[in-house]
Amino acid sequence: MDIRNGLRNAMPRTYRRVAFGYNAVRLFGSMRGPSVNFDMLRDVINKANGTSEKVCPICGFTGLFRAFGSPPRWDALCPSCGSLERHRLFALVLNSMSPILTKCVAVLHFAPEKCIKTLLQRVGIQYTSADLHETDVDLELNIEHIDINNGQYDIIVCSHVLEHVNDKAALSELRRILKSDGVLIIMVPIVEGCDMTYEDDTIIDSKCRLVHFGQDDHVRVYGRDFINRLTGAGFRVKVHTAFGKEAVKFGLIMGEKIFLCSKADPSCP
Repeated sequence: MDIRNGLRNAMPRTYRRVAFGYNAVRLFGSMRGPSVNFDMLRDVINKANGTSEKVCPICGFTGLFRAFGSPPRWDALCPSCGSLERHRLFALVLNSMSPILTKCVAVLHFAPEKCIKTLLQRVGIQYTSADLHETDVDLELNIEHIDINNGQYDIIVCSHVLEHVNDKAALSELRRILKSDGVLIIMVPIVEGCDMTYEDDTIIDSKCRLVHFGQDDHVRVYGRDFINRLTGAGFRVKVHTAFGKEAVKFGLIMGEKIFLCSKADPSCP
């Protein structure tokens, strides 16, 4: 009952009737026991506003963000452009790279997300989107075996892709097609409390992957050793971490990272 009352008080008034009216029994099951319908609970919470006013660096919206995810994250979703925390972090890092973007650059964007795609489609950028399965992209590419000649791109964006694939093969290919002075921008979900990445090639069932890796099409959970995978693939790495006032103002996940990778030895293809 304490959980029920706490959720009632935390929610905007407009959502309380949905959660605690005729759907209360469906949401919490029998009030005689602890059973909770988590799918319904997630859906209700994801309609709730966030905790405090935020600013979106992508669309300029200022106000309350919304909860999003499973389990729900407060202040995650911009209600104006639909950006999530990682999209807003990318926008801030991209703005810091403005000297690179003043010249005509060739950009390759794997598994393009709308918010990031919008940021990259600007004057002076030769933008190319790529994916293996989606149809609304410029190129159909397998990131583990990229059918592109060496050293073609100034910037490659790879956000939340490597946890789905053979990352050793993908990193080797990404380095190969990157120009000698190019930048590979990478984001992946990381559990910083873990020293080592958790992966198991015997886990191939989608339901088991959901239990072990948090999503049914993920093949690993990265730990702090992710940066070693980048350096081992021949990259020099700079890390931008969401923290402090920046994270609070823009609704970022405190501690989330973007990895900016350049060739450790540009003379080596």
